[in-house]
Amino acid sequence: MKGKILVLGATGNVGTPLVKVLQAKGYAVRAASRSGKSVEGAEGVVFDFANPATIAPAFADVDAAYVMLPTGYVDSKGLLLPVIAAAAAANVKVVFQSVLGVDADDSIPYRQVEIALEKTGVPYVILRPNWFADNFHTFWKAGIDHGEIAVPAADGKSSFIDARDIAESAAAALTTEKFDNRAFNLTGPEALGYAEAAKLISAAIGKDVAYNPLNDETFIGILTGVGVPADYASFLASIFYPVREGWTALVTADVEVLTGRPARSLETYVQDNITLLMA
Repeated sequence: MKGKILVLGATGNVGTPLVKVLQAKGYAVRAASRSGKSVEGAEGVVFDFANPATIAPAFADVDAAYVMLPTGYVDSKGLLLPVIAAAAAANVKVVFQSVLGVDADDSIPYRQVEIALEKTGVPYVILRPNWFADNFHTFWKAGIDHGEIAVPAADGKSSFIDARDIAESAAAALTTEKFDNRAFNLTGPEALGYAEAAKLISAAIGKDVAYNPLNDETFIGILTGVGVPADYASFLASIFYPVREGWTALVTADVEVLTGRPARSLETYVQDNITLLMA
């Protein structure tokens, strides 16, 4: 009988498709979220990073776990280290969703979480995805509705990755030992700038969408003006620095290594999500 797998962030863009893929493979899934509700029929469990009492119970009687920090949090190290410790205490394999490029400097908080995981002694796989293609129908959707994608990326390019590819890569890492104790950089098949992405979206939805390369100050001002906390707005601005520097233009074949098939292109993402982009 196949074991049980814990999925953190089970109601999110990666978590929900991951739950579905794992169940299709025949695994029992424990879907963790702040609400604790069932996801795709899987067992639900309450998990809240702000409530340490919810951490250890989520890891009870599971064989592996997908660990990630949902959007909206700034203190990645402070919030994730107790989760890594709980997984190690329960002797649970961890597949950790990190961030592309953090291995460049061991002082980066996400890299410090990776190092802590590597030192636990439990089997692990580290996944470092690039910018999500899905941001276009989530974070940047309000701008698209008004005909503009406004971010401080300058002319920088990113190899946008579809969340479905992250989920399928995670499912592969969770359900076999052959990728254990390795790290993978997850990217789409090509690097595109936001102006190119805007053209793809325009053509697909039949509406002009332009790219407006803001500066950091303007970007932060827009975010705080709609209620985003100042510290998180500043964090979001800071993560566009690697885009402007060209570091997110990296393209790898790691999705294919993990899943056996190439990563989806941004064009495929757009075509598959026209309804969401137009809604």
